[in-house]
Amino acid sequence: MPDPTHISDATVHVDCGTSLGPLRRLWTSVGFDEINWASTPTGKRHLKTIRDLAGEPYYVRSHYIFNSGIGWSLPHWGAGNVYHEDAAGRPFYDFAIADQVYDAVVRTGHRPLVELAFTPRALVPEGAERRFAFEPSPTQWSPYEAGLWAMPPRDYGKWGDLVRALVEHCVQRYGAASVGRWLWELWNEPDIYYWRGTPEQFHGLYDVTAAAVKAALPEASVGGPATTGDLGPGRRGHEFLRGFLAHCARHGTPIDFVSFHTKGARYTPWRVYGPLGGEAPVRQSPSSLKMLREVRDALGAVAAHPQFRALPCIVDECDASVPAHWGVYDNANFAYRNTEYFAVFQCKLMKKLLDLNARSGAHVHQATTWSFYFEGERFFEGTRSLFTAGAIEKPVLNAYRMLSRLGDSRLTATSTHAWPLDRLDGEDAAMPEEIDVLAAAQGREAVQILVWRHADDQYASDGRESTVAVHLGRLPFGGEVQIEHTRIDARHSNSHRAWQDLGRPSDPTAAELTAIKERQGLEAAEPVRRERVHDRALTVRLSLPLPGVSLLEIRPAS
Repeated sequence: MPDPTHISDATVHVDCGTSLGPLRRLWTSVGFDEINWASTPTGKRHLKTIRDLAGEPYYVRSHYIFNSGIGWSLPHWGAGNVYHEDAAGRPFYDFAIADQVYDAVVRTGHRPLVELAFTPRALVPEGAERRFAFEPSPTQWSPYEAGLWAMPPRDYGKWGDLVRALVEHCVQRYGAASVGRWLWELWNEPDIYYWRGTPEQFHGLYDVTAAAVKAALPEASVGGPATTGDLGPGRRGHEFLRGFLAHCARHGTPIDFVSFHTKGARYTPWRVYGPLGGEAPVRQSPSSLKMLREVRDALGAVAAHPQFRALPCIVDECDASVPAHWGVYDNANFAYRNTEYFAVFQCKLMKKLLDLNARSGAHVHQATTWSFYFEGERFFEGTRSLFTAGAIEKPVLNAYRMLSRLGDSRLTATSTHAWPLDRLDGEDAAMPEEIDVLAAAQGREAVQILVWRHADDQYASDGRESTVAVHLGRLPFGGEVQIEHTRIDARHSNSHRAWQDLGRPSDPTAAELTAIKERQGLEAAEPVRRERVHDRALTVRLSLPLPGVSLLEIRPAS
């Protein structure tokens, strides 16, 4: 008998003759805290891997370009070390690290989203240490690393000069045409501990920053405020965003895009102290519904100002859980980051964000995965990353491979067991199991169908696969077609499973590393097959495990 708690079968309909317009490629954006790791040999190789799989540039965002420090990152920390003052208090700049970082991004075919943050040590307000209770020791940060960097700069004029100098330097180094496609953003999450000032102080700093960017390059795009989603008590992120937009509207401050964040989970407790490899004290999973609700509310705040409705909205941290640098040894609930679950979650989330755009007065243009890599971690540490130790690509990277293969035009597609956005205001805390679809076409040359089975529960399992019938109508071609079927699940496109099957080696041999990497790319679910189209229609049948995602690529047989 079918299990009533799971979906036994579903029907998908794709109308290849009805386009919903250009497919907005929300996913072409990546970010990370540790700015200096962009320019390591490993970081540059990983940036090139992303460019090669995508076939198009990603926007790349990172923290700490203006932070003072040694120019080497630690988890959740880094330093561009740009700003300095001489003994007389006269500013001077050192762009050596900035050049290394932006060279790495640009030369691998990407575009920087420059987060103009945070306060350099020489611009920390006088007396700030007395207001910031912290006792430094050799095993802890100094007061600056611990939080003085989040203080408002003591001199907004010097801050504006710093911003202008950086933009002008980048124009000189990379050219106005290139830098004109970059994005310039003030700060990060000023509604929480990243900003130890008032909203009004932030508004003033944004005015100075926007003026400085435009003075250096009038066609440059500047925006913010990169607030948290925060639907909890007080809704600090939402209220900060609303106040910022009201300020820009009232004063006419230039703003070319609006940025904000969303996170699907903050586990309680975040970190567990006990024997390594222990079970999670409470089983928890990311909630795509929490994320969609936060984005929906932020889009509503933007749309409340008619003059801002057409601005690109950038969710430049769009992540299933926080923090990025903790993993399975901190809390076993971070295990999903190693597995196929995360890959399917990302495919589902991107489609739901596209659907949200269709019913909103403002629109998401980018949904940044705040995931890159970490120096010094163990194999499959469980950090929020695209790569693990040994330069192994994690299963989630294959989600971006699949998304990159979708054509430029979105097609009308429905599923009998999709979770509808009409239920976004319902009582569900997490999205239940669904089978849904995202379909696209590349002219008359090919049709792509992405179909998945997923629930917002990383511990959910079903020994039976769901049967899915994919009906395609009004295909742009007839005759014989070839169907390429790739899959991400527990047994396909899964380096983590390959590592597990080898006994989870902590120091894989060269042969073991090769065996793991052989499984890290997209793998076929079945051999390429040929079918004949009748009356411009075709039905493809497949089965989906939980979780799992399939990509069907259909084109005329050569």
